[in-house]
Amino acid sequence: MATLLRRLGFYLIAAYAAITLNFFLPRMLPGNALQALLAQMRSSLITPQELASLSAAYGLDSKQSLFAQYMTYLGHTLSGNLGVSTSKTSPVTTILGNDLPWTLGLIGGATVVAFLLGTLTGIVAGWSRSGLLDALVPASAFFQAVPYFILALLLQIVIGFEFHWLPISGGYQTGRDALTPGWNSTFIGSVVQHGLLPAATVVLASIAGWIVGMRNMMITTMDEDYVLVAAAKGLPRWRVVAVAARNAILPSISNFTLSISLVVTGAVLTEIVFSYPGMGNEMFNGIVNTDYPLMQGILLVVTFTVLAANFLADIAYVLLDPRARKEA
Repeated sequence: MATLLRRLGFYLIAAYAAITLNFFLPRMLPGNALQALLAQMRSSLITPQELASLSAAYGLDSKQSLFAQYMTYLGHTLSGNLGVSTSKTSPVTTILGNDLPWTLGLIGGATVVAFLLGTLTGIVAGWSRSGLLDALVPASAFFQAVPYFILALLLQIVIGFEFHWLPISGGYQTGRDALTPGWNSTFIGSVVQHGLLPAATVVLASIAGWIVGMRNMMITTMDEDYVLVAAAKGLPRWRVVAVAARNAILPSISNFTLSISLVVTGAVLTEIVFSYPGMGNEMFNGIVNTDYPLMQGILLVVTFTVLAANFLADIAYVLLDPRARKEA
């Protein structure tokens, strides 16, 4: 428990540092969100009173000192107020609330599937070396070497354009026969159908790392004394594999938490290619439109997600490895 409390304190400090960095980074860039908003409005007929109102609405009051702006920003962030998007003129929390479930469902779900499939395949491949599963390693490594957007385009061309098996864009059926979002089988089926190609892109592009890493760790762990003793005791084969896999999986858990931070990187490219609604696509729009409040909100969500994933990994580490529960 003391170990987890220390780690929790570290993550709280990291979260505060991320919030502070999130405040100062946009202010180090040339221009500001208000100038970008005025450029989008394409209007030069704006009075000083209207300009002052816009500055106050978007938290860009230049009359305040930098420290006062920072304290206001901290208060708003801690209360859940992430500002108003300059490109969509909507609260950032509302936009992220609409986009986050799509990214978590698609990219997060695909990452978990890749981790589970790759880890299980690596366990079996490491235990039965020179087996049929070893042939999957070069094939999976080939897909990992291909960039996200190239792999996505290939899947679109082959599966979408040539065979017409799956839709190639959007998050659900739109157009003439558009569906109304809701918790019904028709809409959910359309969401799953539209998410298969983007999810396949993420899985194919990332599964090789899990297979190779787990396979190599299993090969190393199988020569440890405790695994040989377990086999000498006459334990069933699956029990011996479980003993070896429990220790071999520890590095994979650490790597899994690090891969969470790369989810948005893949999400940006994957969601843009497939025109999929989500935070990756929203981040791209925020950058194009110089929407600083939206970019800040996405950065905070990504940071807190990575910190939470790392903390959960620490908990799993403590549960799986007794050495992590002992003082040095």
